[in-house]
Amino acid sequence: MLALVAGALYGLGVSSAWIGRLIPASEGFLADNPSAARALSAAVIAIVIAINWKLLHLLKRNYQIVAVWMELFALLMVFFHSFDLSFAFIAKKIGFLITQGVTTTLFISAISIAIATAIALAGAIAKLSRNGVIYGLATFYTSLFRGLPLLMQIYIIYLGLPQVGYVIGAIPAGILALSLCYGAYMTEIFRAGIESISRGQTEGATALGLSPSQTMGLVILPQAMRVIIPPTGNQFIAMLKDSSLVSVVGVWEIMYLARTQGQTEFRHIEMLITASMIYWILSISLEFLQARIEERFGRFNVR
Repeated sequence: MLALVAGALYGLGVSSAWIGRLIPASEGFLADNPSAARALSAAVIAIVIAINWKLLHLLKRNYQIVAVWMELFALLMVFFHSFDLSFAFIAKKIGFLITQGVTTTLFISAISIAIATAIALAGAIAKLSRNGVIYGLATFYTSLFRGLPLLMQIYIIYLGLPQVGYVIGAIPAGILALSLCYGAYMTEIFRAGIESISRGQTEGATALGLSPSQTMGLVILPQAMRVIIPPTGNQFIAMLKDSSLVSVVGVWEIMYLARTQGQTEFRHIEMLITASMIYWILSISLEFLQARIEERFGRFNVR
């Protein structure tokens, strides 16, 4: 395995420049023997990875997770540091990026998530209906909005609706496009979750005298949520990131501000990395919330 890792690193063209920085006296040898220097660099890195692997296995599982996160985050920061970033510029712009960009992004995402959830529930019930008209409407909707790229949907709503006499603002257009697009994807998630509950549950609720709406709200959905929540949480995280697409119509969300603020001093990479880190932090927050909700419904299911 050690030889395979070293060979893979060598094949990827790993640089030996870091050896020269650590041992200045070796720079002449490294320059005169590039192939040997690359092989040495690959071998040393492979050995370090192997030692680190062994040391991590001496820790308990929780400490292993923390250690892996810390190591990978440190490597990520080293990678970003190699870009020669201007941290003073980032510090000057990050306040506005958070107060304006994050606020707008969360506002758009929160409303879109709520509307998409309502659309998905209605769409799932419609796809389970025996009424041909309702089923046809639901299937056409999901096929259309899952088949068109989200960026195209934003353009069609923002630029197309005024052609028929309805002028819509940039933020409402973005919210509508996100809601319709992710509502279509989540419709299938809700449908699958509802169908995962055995028919006996519905028959038992009917025998107890519950109406179809009571059966759905009190019996089927609470049990189906354990199946629905994990993929739905993934859709929420994807929606949060895809909200960056509404920047194409001039909405001042994170990505729009990252581009415009970076143009002032030609510091595009600083702003893009900062925006990426903000999106990552927001995604981690959603992952944490999703885990808590899954734990809650999982506990109810055990009961």
